[in-house]
Amino acid sequence: MHISSSRKPRLEAIDIARGTALVAMAIYHCTWDLEFFGYLEPGLTASPGWKVFARSIASSFIFLAGMSLVLAHGEMIRPGSFLKRFAMIAGAAALISVASYLFAPQAFIFFGILHAIALFSIAGLLFMHLPWWTALLGAIAAIAAPHYLRAPVFDTALLWWVGLAPSDPVSNDYVPLFPWIGPFLAGIALSKLRHPAQVPWVSAVIVRDRISRILAFGGRHSLAVYLVHQPLLIAVIWLFSQLVPAQTGSPQAVFLNACQRGCEEQLDTGFCTRYCICMLDTLEAEDRLNTVMSGQTSETDAEIVRNHVEQCTTASTSEGQ
Repeated sequence: MHISSSRKPRLEAIDIARGTALVAMAIYHCTWDLEFFGYLEPGLTASPGWKVFARSIASSFIFLAGMSLVLAHGEMIRPGSFLKRFAMIAGAAALISVASYLFAPQAFIFFGILHAIALFSIAGLLFMHLPWWTALLGAIAAIAAPHYLRAPVFDTALLWWVGLAPSDPVSNDYVPLFPWIGPFLAGIALSKLRHPAQVPWVSAVIVRDRISRILAFGGRHSLAVYLVHQPLLIAVIWLFSQLVPAQTGSPQAVFLNACQRGCEEQLDTGFCTRYCICMLDTLEAEDRLNTVMSGQTSETDAEIVRNHVEQCTTASTSEGQ
């Protein structure tokens, strides 16, 4: 592997793409915060549409990170630049873990998107001097792995970062090695197949209008924006909540409404009514409703709730036959 100290020119199209992803992330986090403070229905951001939106945002960031590794270094690694960037990302990841533990200890971020990008950056070095198709095959294998390789041996806190436990641990941002290194390797593969600077419409992008300048600025300082935007959103919404408190119904009504709405996105109304009533009755009987509604469930609570989901699904299906 070659080493170089030459500085690579920036592509403004990549900065704009990264800045656009930041805007999308801010929209998602703002919605999550409004839900957390009670201004939106519980479970909204856990609905299928919002899950797809969140995963698309994460995928775009990770994909761009893979591309950026090639753009910054290619096959000529600049150790000083790489180590400096790695230290910044790893340090920011550690800061996120500490802050999230203080804010929500039962669902703190122990391996989120920054942790993932730090790890993927090291793993990505293995593909830098290999043909592009090796990274593409690695991406396909990584995305497929959780569908075929999940096993109880990975269900321990020391191995949760791998992503192959039978069920995902509780966390407000969980981005494990598998399948999420897939988009990162795909970004490497695409950049090695054809360097973005050689793509006419990419290299021709020049920031001129105000919106493009703002997006490009955010893209150039994406780590700082990522670290600042969520605390700022939370602070603003908290201050607003002190002036205009959220109006919420009873926990039972809120739970049933959120459950019914989320369920009916995939299943029929009759089944969802039976299922949601079953879940409400079960959670109330065990005095777990408030815990579930708060979103601060422990891993033990989450496993119990998953068992109730299976039981209520079976019972609701049988009643409908």
